[in-house]
Amino acid sequence: MPKRFDQARPFLTLALVGLAWLLVPVVVKTFTRASFFELTAPLSVAPSYARDLQEYWTLRLHTNSELIEAGRDLARLNASYEESVQQNLSLQAEIARLEELLRLPAYADYRSEHARVVRRDFSGWWQRLVIRKGQNYGIPVGAPVIFAGGVVGRVSEVHTYTAVVELISDPTVRLAAVVEGETQPISFQGGINTTFDPPKGVIEFVPLNVFASSTMPKKLVTSGLGGVFPPGLSLGTITKVEPSLDGLYKTGEVQLDPRLMSLTEVTVLVPRNPE
Repeated sequence: MPKRFDQARPFLTLALVGLAWLLVPVVVKTFTRASFFELTAPLSVAPSYARDLQEYWTLRLHTNSELIEAGRDLARLNASYEESVQQNLSLQAEIARLEELLRLPAYADYRSEHARVVRRDFSGWWQRLVIRKGQNYGIPVGAPVIFAGGVVGRVSEVHTYTAVVELISDPTVRLAAVVEGETQPISFQGGINTTFDPPKGVIEFVPLNVFASSTMPKKLVTSGLGGVFPPGLSLGTITKVEPSLDGLYKTGEVQLDPRLMSLTEVTVLVPRNPE
């Protein structure tokens, strides 16, 4: 009997610890979790700075001819970007003119804050990133996060020097979307994603007149409803739709940008007027 008791002692200890943790007030749990995150933040941020330093010295080892060729390519990119900036300015002026003519409310203005990715946490339960900026750069909870391919996700936690970003592939993320060129809103939600599979999401309340397949996909973009994400940002590609159980709408699958799993830098859209 004593031998069985000794074997069961670790399980009893874990059960008692778990029960004690459940009885701890929520305020204490929140403080403990935040304190632990702040204490471990330097351990996560240090490898990120080390990778940046490694990339720097790797670039220093390139020959002069390679650097000259890279400079020429960069000059071409700068020329195309300057042209794009001029087009963007003219489009913004036209939008402002139409808003004033039609007396439409202007969209919320954002400040772009670029941030390096410190860590990626991918599992079947959550999909998130940790970035190298937080309260020290004025990043608020709920701020949208984007990259060159469209929407990355939204900020779920903000700490002193870091912030946690929930990816749009996370099952807890829901937002209003539309098919590009359409106006009827669709409910988008992150899907159940495994570590090595391409990221995907699901859509609900799809109008019956929407058809899409892997051979004839349709682009899904943000609708602007809800006030979190600006309209027109790319979410992914609808590759499948089928009638729902009630027959009133359709449901479907959305293939997300595969670069979500390997991002090294993102952009946080910080509202200039939080109200």
